[in-house]
Amino acid sequence: MSKADRTPESIEALRKRLDSIDATLVTLAAERQRIVSEIGRSKQSEGRQLRDFRREREVLDHVRARALSEGLDPELAEDLLKRLIEASLTRQEQERGRLSGRGSGRRALVIGAAGRLGRWLSAFLDNQGFDLLLADPSYALDGENRFRDWRDAPKHVDLVVLATPIAVTAELLEALAAAGHPGLVIDVASIKSPLIGPLRRATAAGLSVCSVHPMFGPSTQLLSGRHVLFMDVGCPAAVDQAEALFSETMAELKRIDIEQHDRLIAWVLGLSHALNIAFFSALAESGVPAEELASLSSTTFDRQLAIARDVASESPELYFEIQRLNEHGAVSREALSSALKTLTERLAQDDEAGFRRLMLQGRDYLEKL
Repeated sequence: MSKADRTPESIEALRKRLDSIDATLVTLAAERQRIVSEIGRSKQSEGRQLRDFRREREVLDHVRARALSEGLDPELAEDLLKRLIEASLTRQEQERGRLSGRGSGRRALVIGAAGRLGRWLSAFLDNQGFDLLLADPSYALDGENRFRDWRDAPKHVDLVVLATPIAVTAELLEALAAAGHPGLVIDVASIKSPLIGPLRRATAAGLSVCSVHPMFGPSTQLLSGRHVLFMDVGCPAAVDQAEALFSETMAELKRIDIEQHDRLIAWVLGLSHALNIAFFSALAESGVPAEELASLSSTTFDRQLAIARDVASESPELYFEIQRLNEHGAVSREALSSALKTLTERLAQDDEAGFRRLMLQGRDYLEKL
């Protein structure tokens, strides 16, 4: 019988074959994760780094070559493997933290535990084996390890994390110093200028304090390529202890002067947030439905829209703090306003050369990355 004479498979039969293939893919992905866990444990026992970029490139190059030989788009194959590699690294990172047992036999109190970052930090410390106490005024009732008022929690804790608004953080530092808290205390505020005085006074009163700024959102899983900033406010030993909490992750740990923090953050967070707030505000006031724009969007618009949606979903109170309380924030916002004004002028004056200079200036600056 020739191929032309064969009866085509029904759609139902083809779908059953696809279902079987999909199930096999899931099974193989799960097996890959189990092997990854074994590799991670071996790396930890040998004191090796979790991430090997050369090995990753070898894997991706091999997969692209195999995809070509199978008639599959190499980009699709690489995208699939990148997702699997990221999931593998996340699993290895979390297992390394759990196996370290850094929190074993130690108790941590997270104040502001019901907030998004508070929940992330609680899960992060729980993974390390800390006995957690969670405090947040939004809790409906006190529980076994939950407290509406942090002062009702057991007093003997090894670590206190302040995931609270800046004004509340300043009050907590004063209260903890007055109580003579013996363990490590860290704040995770995004703006530091209003806290420099309270932090230094708390240190002078004997509190073991380190100021920390995780430079990622609470939806982050893999810390590879993410930065965590640590600031010494007069207690170097506290900085060492705070860094140790992240030592089993792939995060980039960076120490900076607390006096320089807000000046730099005004550009890293303040400017990027302001730009996206202006972007989605302009869209919201355009009168054009969002779904209509999305139906004909470009690659650049889609990328910008994805970032803007992330920003729009964040806490307005937190983002207001980042903009309003940073004494250097006005500089970056004025620079944004000036840049937009310059762009508008170049176009209004039909100044193609001036427009070209703007593009080349940005290209030269960004190429240094």
